[in-house]
Amino acid sequence: MPAFPTLLCLCLPLSAAFYFHAAEREEKCIIEDIPSDTLVTGNFKMQMWDMRRHDFLESAPGLGMYVTIKTLDEEVLLSKLYGPQGTFFFTSHSPGEHTICLVSNSTRLVAFGGSKLRIHLDIRVGEHDFDAALAQAKDRVNEVTFKLEHLMEQVAQILKEQNYQRDREESFRTTSEDTNSHVLWWAFAQTFIFVSVGLFQVKHLKDFFITKKIV
Repeated sequence: MPAFPTLLCLCLPLSAAFYFHAAEREEKCIIEDIPSDTLVTGNFKMQMWDMRRHDFLESAPGLGMYVTIKTLDEEVLLSKLYGPQGTFFFTSHSPGEHTICLVSNSTRLVAFGGSKLRIHLDIRVGEHDFDAALAQAKDRVNEVTFKLEHLMEQVAQILKEQNYQRDREESFRTTSEDTNSHVLWWAFAQTFIFVSVGLFQVKHLKDFFITKKIV
């Protein structure tokens, strides 16, 4: 595992699906800004590069994916080894940036040309498995109930996101006001220093001229 992981700094929405390439045992990390008490679901799938076909295979047998979730304070929320595809869950305890790191865990039986992998990743923030719950509904009443519950969860998540962004905006405004205040006082201090130095130089020159009897 490399000492310095590659960071993919992404501003992800509530649901984001994408893929990226990685070498064998190369760690890739995603920074996700998440509100507190929010469920995050991640689905991943690895594909292996085939030198003969010059394409990525649909499956990657013998490969595993090690997933690590950390907070900004280096608190580990999840650290688990999965297969070539799987789903991971975690719930944020505090608002802020969370780092999602993935690294392949290959075996000696695996040999892929160029040590190249394609990793598909789908991150869902604040969403539950609505499709699975809906599939288990036995009648129309249960189906409507599940839809309403899902809609309420989405509304609650949106409100939580708005409150979190409002808190961040207030914190940023406070920081900006403090910075502007410090800059203003520093400008006053510089002006006072320059005026004081100027008066000192004028007085020094005047004393010098009087001493030399020039004036």
